[in-house]
Amino acid sequence: MAKSWALALHGGAGPLRKRDHAVAETHMAELLREGEKRLARGDKALDVVHALVIALEECGHHIAGRGSSPNAIGQWELDAAIMDGRTRNAGAVASLRGYKSPVTAARLVMEKTPHVLIVGKGAAMIAREHKLEKVHSPKKYYKPAVSRPVKKGELAHGTVGAIALDTDGRLASATSTGGLLGKTPGRVGDTPIIGAGLWADERVAVCCTGQGEYFLRTNAAADVSSRVRYGKQGLREAAEGSLDDLTLLGGDGGMICMDVLGRVEVVFNAETMKRGVVTSSGRFDVATMR
Repeated sequence: MAKSWALALHGGAGPLRKRDHAVAETHMAELLREGEKRLARGDKALDVVHALVIALEECGHHIAGRGSSPNAIGQWELDAAIMDGRTRNAGAVASLRGYKSPVTAARLVMEKTPHVLIVGKGAAMIAREHKLEKVHSPKKYYKPAVSRPVKKGELAHGTVGAIALDTDGRLASATSTGGLLGKTPGRVGDTPIIGAGLWADERVAVCCTGQGEYFLRTNAAADVSSRVRYGKQGLREAAEGSLDDLTLLGGDGGMICMDVLGRVEVVFNAETMKRGVVTSSGRFDVATMR
């Protein structure tokens, strides 16, 4: 009997109801099919989420990687993280400038250093040491997916992420972001913070998107696992409970969640959330609207 596997992606949550998401959805469907092939042939969950987040960074359809927007002084500072559920090894970078794949830099932190999070110049040093591809002309390379003016005090956000279960029962999660539109230089949200923006252990994998300040205050991603482990909640109940906690504080966003049996849940309180799911049981869906 074939062993089960599952994959879920997201391209961010937010009030973008009037935009045409057809191109982004088509690309996400293509990535799901690629991930489906890799997981079905036995590739590791960690390798699959890493590869697909690289593709989401490169496509420019989302507020991450090439689609990121500059901060308040015109600089691009990017964040990313990756986590292996079986070992709970994790790596993250924050305020990374000048390199194309923050999620690859995050994996280097996990595998090539004894640390979990490295920021700013230190993150760039890791990228440089391992010869990651540089961004030589930021204004030419970056094509902001959203470039509208930001109101004072607004937390206009965007993120990409992937979670997967492989045929050996391993879970993994990866995420990347350009951060808030027009953010204060040096601002770091939930994306590179293990437990807030993403989580993976032997029970669940979670990847969040939204107003990072609120996900930080609720430790939203790890909270899903805690609800499953200590509260004996089902995945859907745990995900909704974690999001409800954030909603009570006034935050918006969403998350993709998966358990070790390959069940996938998508919850969000924003107007839209770009997401896609494929599983060995035959589920395949891509959507943005509710």
